[in-house]
Amino acid sequence: MVLKRVFCIGNGESRKGFDLSKLRQFGNIYGCNALYRDFMPDVLTAVDHGIMHEIYHAGVAQKIPCYFRDWTKVPAMTYEPMIYGGMEKLEADNHLKEILVSNERNNAQEYVMHGAKLSGIVDMIKRNGEKYKKNINNAQIKVSWIQDPDYSHSIADLEPYPGQVTGDFGWACGASSAYVSVLREKPDEIYMIGHDINSTDNHVNNLYKSTKHYVAKENGPTPGVNWIRQWRTLMDWYPNIKFYKINRFNDGRDKVNGPISEWDGKQNLIYADYSTLDNLA
Repeated sequence: MVLKRVFCIGNGESRKGFDLSKLRQFGNIYGCNALYRDFMPDVLTAVDHGIMHEIYHAGVAQKIPCYFRDWTKVPAMTYEPMIYGGMEKLEADNHLKEILVSNERNNAQEYVMHGAKLSGIVDMIKRNGEKYKKNINNAQIKVSWIQDPDYSHSIADLEPYPGQVTGDFGWACGASSAYVSVLREKPDEIYMIGHDINSTDNHVNNLYKSTKHYVAKENGPTPGVNWIRQWRTLMDWYPNIKFYKINRFNDGRDKVNGPISEWDGKQNLIYADYSTLDNLA
């Protein structure tokens, strides 16, 4: 019997230097967020507005399936009423130059928009002047014009797990991508690679730290409590799927390379190191 595998790739630093392309022959690769900058997975998931629009503007969703949070496609005819919100067009356009992040419209018939209302931003600029302008990146309007072909999807449109109202549970990107993989692939095994959960030091553990849409490298570790809970929920929901938590060393030397106490007793969880990936058949 040939086992069906998927590889869920996080962006923890434990996977630095590992050649992900070696995995393609063994199963599809599901990535998170900025992974596409270095490696194109088979499916990509993102849940934060900034990186979602970055991914779309880079043309990734014209190449592979992408799953995004709150990704509602709206008819192009509604764009001007939505963006201007009753403002005078000339004044609005002057401000849009500073705060609008968009791809080319081309012949798009739909778009997705996230961000604050332009009228509200303009009002804040008028009341606070240059001081507010210096923080304008915190008040961007992000627009993605839907291009052809388009393989972007809203996570909310996924089939909900029984008892859930929507397919988007508000989870972080890692566990969300794994849920996508379960629905698409119905795998026997899920390999969690680069999902470090914790950090080896007092700083954030992410390969893309200090880059656009990511926190600065000086930041402290991101608390892993939500990641732990969300992955455990998946293990509970799908007891027939084996989850392989791949660690660089897996010898307990630190919080990244040891077991997660909250996952104790999970019969479908296996801890392994990278040699497991080198010996797949």
